[in-house]
Amino acid sequence: MTEESQAREEICRIGRSLFERGYVHATAGNISVRLDDGFLITPTDACLGFLDPAKLARLDAELNQTAGDRASKTIALHARIHAAATRFDAGTRCVIHTHSTHCVALTLQEPGEELLPALTPYFVMKVGHVPVIPYQRPGAPEAAEQVAQAIERYGAQGTPIRAVMLERLGPNVWHETPGAAMAVLEELEETAKLWLWSGQTMERRPQALGPAQIDELRLSFGARW
Repeated sequence: MTEESQAREEICRIGRSLFERGYVHATAGNISVRLDDGFLITPTDACLGFLDPAKLARLDAELNQTAGDRASKTIALHARIHAAATRFDAGTRCVIHTHSTHCVALTLQEPGEELLPALTPYFVMKVGHVPVIPYQRPGAPEAAEQVAQAIERYGAQGTPIRAVMLERLGPNVWHETPGAAMAVLEELEETAKLWLWSGQTMERRPQALGPAQIDELRLSFGARW
C-alpha cells in the first residue's frame, strides 16, 4: 500500500469514528493530510461518516486540485496550519476541523484569549494551550492568517500548540497522523464538556492546576505548557 492510499484509508476510518461517536455531525468538519507532493482533504459538503477513499480531493503543493471531488473551502486554512506547525513539529501531517458541541458552546460565553485553563493533567499533556481566534466567516482568509500568527507566537515562546479554536465555528487540531490528531480532538472536547458541566453543578469553577503541578508535568512527561 502506498503512502497516499494508506492516508486515504486512514482519513475515512477517522472520519467514520468521529461521526459515529458524535464528535462531528451532518456535513460539518474536514480532515486533511499533507503528502510529500501535495495534500488530501475531504470534499466540500461531505459527511465524515460516509467518505469514499477514491473521492477524496487531491491537490498539488500549490493547492491546485488534480483529482477527486471538489475540495473543502478550508484547504487554504489547513495549508497554512501545515506550513506554520511544521516549523515547531516537523512531523505534522494531519489537520482535523470539527464543530464540536462543547468547544463551540464555550465560545458563546464571552471567550477569553484561550479556550480552557490547565484543568486536567491530560489536557495539559495531550492538548496544551488553545488560543481562541476571533470570529470570521467560514473560509475567511483573515482567519487563516490569525491562526498562523498564533502558531508562530506560541512556538516562539517555547510552548508550541496543537490546536486553535475558531470562535463560533470549532477547533482545528493537528498532529503527525490522523489517529494522533483525533486523540487531541477527543481530549479537547471532553475537557470542554467537563468545564461546562462543572460550572453547572458547582457554585464556582474548579481551580486550574498550579505552577508547581504544571512544572511536574513538564519534567515527567514533557508537557508543553
